[in-house]
Amino acid sequence: VIQITCNQLLPALTANLMIYCITLSSSTSKPHVNVLHFSPQIFISNEWHDAVSKKTFPTINPATGEVVCQVAEGDKADVEKAVKAAKDAFKLGSPWRRMDASHRGLDAAYLAELETLDNGKPYAVFYTVDVPMVVKCLRYYAGWADKWEGKTIPIDGDYFCYTRHEPIGVCGQIIPWNFPLLMQAWKLGPALATGNTVVMKVAEQTPLTALYVASLIKEVGFPAGVVNIIPGMGPTAGAAIASHMDVDKVAFTGSTEVGHLILKASSSSNLKKITLELGGKSPNIILSDAKMEEAVEQSHFALFFNRGQCCCAGSRTFVQESIYDEFVERSVERAKKRIVGDPFDLNMEQGPQVDEEQFQKILGYISSGKRDGAKLMCGGEAAADRGYFIQPTIFRDVKDDMTIAREEIFGPVMQILKFRSLEEVIERANAVAVFTQNIDKAHYISNGLRAGTVWINCYDVFGAQAPFGGYKSSGIGRELGEYGLDNYTEVKTVTIKVPQKNS
Repeated sequence: VIQITCNQLLPALTANLMIYCITLSSSTSKPHVNVLHFSPQIFISNEWHDAVSKKTFPTINPATGEVVCQVAEGDKADVEKAVKAAKDAFKLGSPWRRMDASHRGLDAAYLAELETLDNGKPYAVFYTVDVPMVVKCLRYYAGWADKWEGKTIPIDGDYFCYTRHEPIGVCGQIIPWNFPLLMQAWKLGPALATGNTVVMKVAEQTPLTALYVASLIKEVGFPAGVVNIIPGMGPTAGAAIASHMDVDKVAFTGSTEVGHLILKASSSSNLKKITLELGGKSPNIILSDAKMEEAVEQSHFALFFNRGQCCCAGSRTFVQESIYDEFVERSVERAKKRIVGDPFDLNMEQGPQVDEEQFQKILGYISSGKRDGAKLMCGGEAAADRGYFIQPTIFRDVKDDMTIAREEIFGPVMQILKFRSLEEVIERANAVAVFTQNIDKAHYISNGLRAGTVWINCYDVFGAQAPFGGYKSSGIGRELGEYGLDNYTEVKTVTIKVPQKNS
């Protein structure tokens, strides 16, 4: 038996966190997941609780449609308890507020996965992509814990002026289901490194990894109430966090529609500080001088990675007319070779969509594309008799006014559009990716785009050091990088009269 562990994670959560390990038998491709110390309840003040209402909900294995387990369903009453615990943990004189900043950034260990069972992401992808990104994110923010410095400012007069960067307080964090463990790291890392306390609402579709991390928080002796994790529904638990008067800041990742609701709820209570990382309809531009093989493969990855369930998926592929037909032909060939099936099979490229609701929504968009006159080139149907698998799907001859070109599908459906000139595609697209061998064209297009992220000859390249976020309706603020710390601190200016020596 090969024992696979990852002993690199969670420095922002301090010492010795072991999530769990995977044992991979040499005689089978299917990992056997051993979950350790796990409780599918609500985590408040370092203790596990049933929901006040005693309600539960099932979390489903999307590969089979079967129930994995029942999870406590938190709502407003549970949020009240969690916010009080976080507020108490943040009080002046509490262990967390008094802890040296350097201690908030110690290294910790051991992460593997549970996500494949809950989310449907292929195990091989999770282990080679998500885990390293989680590790790097938390290590990066751990390094910032004792380096988030203020300034001394030479103001006029006989004064000594300086700034302090102080934690905001109780931070409500609402994370999505498409990258559960990674989004938890993106939120916890900067919040904890800067000394805040957290009430986190995890997606009802994928609560398991976040709750397992909660068990580790207790195991390592984190101060009670610093991190509280509530599985529950958006309209109840999520809304209660967004509108709570004692929540000082809300960070949300999810749909633009829900982002508007959170912004409205937050502004109607106590004018919380807000960070929103929302969806979009990200275009991907392929110029006629692009390297065809590279452009096809990267565009395939841009759309189909994580089963199309990415807020920045390259879901509108704009291809210059002189190479349009060849690009479509090659893209269809690649999509037909994509391996769809059991996410625990290490050879699989694509697992199931996250749940039946998303599965049916995507099939509905495919039907819409056919009705609107786009030409279906491959896929378009369910890919298995059970579970929420969808065939890799490609449409050509897509027009800007079609529903599939305007609305975020969040699934494995590529739309390929045609364009002529650079000026035309900039006007139509506002893209996040450009494929060309001409660096002048690359700079010209990237400078003309109103987008928070632009990739040149690549896609979905993330670094913990580089900020990520969108323009316009794609969000407010930035996550990752030094910019991500701004979301979780207040700046205090202190001015002191300097006494002068008597003459």
